[in-house]
Amino acid sequence: MPTKETYIDWGTIPYAEAWEQQTKLFTSVIEAKKSGKLHPDYLIICEHPHVYTLGKSGKANNMLLSEEQLQRMDATLYHIDRGGDITYHGPGQVVCYPILDLEAYGLGLKEYIHLLEEAVIAVCALYGITAGRMEKATGVWLDVGTYKARKICAIGVRSSHYVTMHGLALNVNTNLHYFSYINPCGFIDKGVTSMQNELGKVLDINEVKKQLYTEIKCLLQQRI
Repeated sequence: MPTKETYIDWGTIPYAEAWEQQTKLFTSVIEAKKSGKLHPDYLIICEHPHVYTLGKSGKANNMLLSEEQLQRMDATLYHIDRGGDITYHGPGQVVCYPILDLEAYGLGLKEYIHLLEEAVIAVCALYGITAGRMEKATGVWLDVGTYKARKICAIGVRSSHYVTMHGLALNVNTNLHYFSYINPCGFIDKGVTSMQNELGKVLDINEVKKQLYTEIKCLLQQRI
């Protein structure tokens, strides 16, 4: 059973380092849970330098650049153990890695993903952006059901023993040009956007981080 929820802001951190630290916390929570020991939950928020991540069910041909081209862009590609296809992380994007014991909240994996989507939708609404879900596609979208449908937040998670890792990536002040080098999340006919792109101004990313943390925490507390 979780003892408390711990908020951690790693700032800007290389993807490999974040993955290693996240995996250690993920493993420690699983081991504590299996042993019947108390353990904390973690809500980790950060930004990454330019990086592409390909989920375990992703298709390599959704990355449109060669290794040499990636190096010239000072970007990297990682094959990782979350669900979903390929996505981009970079400066100006809020990445959140909740490490949670879903059983403590009575959540299944689909309900958990729904909760993350709900938190992002609420954050977007705070800034006057109307967002929602798209059928048969995880994440948070704008103008769903129209030819202008575009994704503002990607979600991909892994769980073991009902403990989660990986999470969501919300485009705040993200340079959207980097998405042109992939088929984001495997889609070839859908666009991507950012809060900056929708509002026409740069946002205070630390404020968005706090709002996202608050919304996730609030939704989790409602489950206790």
